[in-house]
Amino acid sequence: MGATVVALAVTGAGCGPAAREAAVPPAPAAGGYRRAAGALTMQVLAHPDDDLYFMNPDTLHDLQAGTPVVSVYVTAGESHGWNTPPGGSHKHEHADRAAYSAARHQGLRQAYAAMLGLPHFTRWHSEVLALPGGVHAQIDSLGNGDRRASLVFLQVSMHELSQSASVEMLWGTPGTTLAYVPAEDSPAPADTPATYTHDKLVDVLVALLKRYAPTHVRTLDPDPDIQVHDARHPRDSDQFGYSDHRDHTPVALFAWKALARWAASGAGGFTTTAYRGYYNQRWPFNLPPATVALKARFLLQYGGSPSWACGDPGGCGDYGRGGDQPLTNRKGWIRSTHPRYPGAGPVVVPAASAGARRTAYEVLGLHAAVRTESAPGSGRWGPPKNLGGGPLAPRLACVAVPGSGTLVLGLRFAALEGHGGANTRDIVLLEGGRWTSLGNPEHSENRGRRVGPPSAVRTPDGRVHLFVRNADKGLSTRVREAGGIWSAWADLGGAEVQEGLTTITDRQGRVHVFAAGRDTVHHWAQAAPSAPVTFQPPAPLPCPADAPAPALAPDGTITLTYHPPASPASLRERVPT
Repeated sequence: MGATVVALAVTGAGCGPAAREAAVPPAPAAGGYRRAAGALTMQVLAHPDDDLYFMNPDTLHDLQAGTPVVSVYVTAGESHGWNTPPGGSHKHEHADRAAYSAARHQGLRQAYAAMLGLPHFTRWHSEVLALPGGVHAQIDSLGNGDRRASLVFLQVSMHELSQSASVEMLWGTPGTTLAYVPAEDSPAPADTPATYTHDKLVDVLVALLKRYAPTHVRTLDPDPDIQVHDARHPRDSDQFGYSDHRDHTPVALFAWKALARWAASGAGGFTTTAYRGYYNQRWPFNLPPATVALKARFLLQYGGSPSWACGDPGGCGDYGRGGDQPLTNRKGWIRSTHPRYPGAGPVVVPAASAGARRTAYEVLGLHAAVRTESAPGSGRWGPPKNLGGGPLAPRLACVAVPGSGTLVLGLRFAALEGHGGANTRDIVLLEGGRWTSLGNPEHSENRGRRVGPPSAVRTPDGRVHLFVRNADKGLSTRVREAGGIWSAWADLGGAEVQEGLTTITDRQGRVHVFAAGRDTVHHWAQAAPSAPVTFQPPAPLPCPADAPAPALAPDGTITLTYHPPASPASLRERVPT
């Protein structure tokens, strides 16, 4: 392959936990059209503060743009009831689950008031909403000009004190119930029903989706990475065997199950984003210093302090997150915002011939949808046409094949039953108006859930190469022959990489695949046209914080553009072919 040539020298920090900050990945192209007026974002969180750690600055950007945000907090966040300041001790404090839950509510009100551009002790409007199954939700609302936020507290217990039940069990174990935990600041009636069941929580989330009719929905990661916990990667707050909190995953699954039910009832036009959680701790951090400082500003408001006079009887924030704790915590959650399915958004397919109109594909209402340009090259797009195929993750891959039209590939939530039922994913293909399953490179339900969305590229010999990140964090592939027959799944091996695969063909028609590793960009390629794609020896490329974007240079080399950790700058690296 030849030596790697650095085209634009920018000094980058090392990878891993020591690399503290990096630039935000560029937003995906919007395909030249804008969403209709009346946008509203709904976020479904496990705990108070999940949005501030894992979704910001996206939440802030919505509020600043005048898009209302409704944040739904499924659990009461009460833990064992200790609201301990940094460096504090339980010895001189009183455990009070209702008070601690209320203090976290107050911390959110402080943080969101600041994001709305108001003093952090601004008074909110509070109301009680009756929901299916006889449960109630506290809703706190606040506005400032065209900025509006609502906080919805469902108050499902994080766990029974006896450890006989948990949110994880509420998702997966039939017959599990969890208590409704009233917060000290709750205006809900004293006789609020005492339990949540699996079906009741799904019904409640569907009811909230129908009430607010969001145009965009954010969730946590429904399928976190498998994680080996050892001296180098201590378990910390992870669930056993995975890189996330044990509540984040089931709450995300409940949210996606509710979304699928809402979409099946006829809801359409909404988009989705899922966010990684404790994954942030395991990979190079991808936010620049200014963005980290911005996130820290609102977490400071959320953490509050016992010395603050906010007027809430439960407390003035989640004191353990107060001061500079989010910045000094070695886990570094604040220092990244990672989408579970990077590269989501419209995919524009070039016109088949000069003077023809382009098409753009995306996931709307969990289904694939296509728009067509109103006039060739105009950049103005007609209304979406529903192509079905759902429920789909938000990223699609599209490949134009002469004689077969456009192949559309996606990652489908094939089953989201919970309650001991199936929970499966597969890669699906739309060709000739029909959806078919291409299966999954993994052979167990658990490992199959870790597979990422597809990337695909067509070569001059008529083949289509499909790639996915697999459960081992390497690459798996299937190849469609020119006649339309697909090969079996094959594991391409290689070192561990992040989600977000990018593909390109070089001037000779050879396939190249790039992905962000822990220390450098990793590369798979063909030695010759029509040869198998294989893992290439690592080149001395600087550490990436996000997916490298390849482009073919006039001299036949491939140029990679990406952000290094701890810098808002971009690198541009050339890989001779």
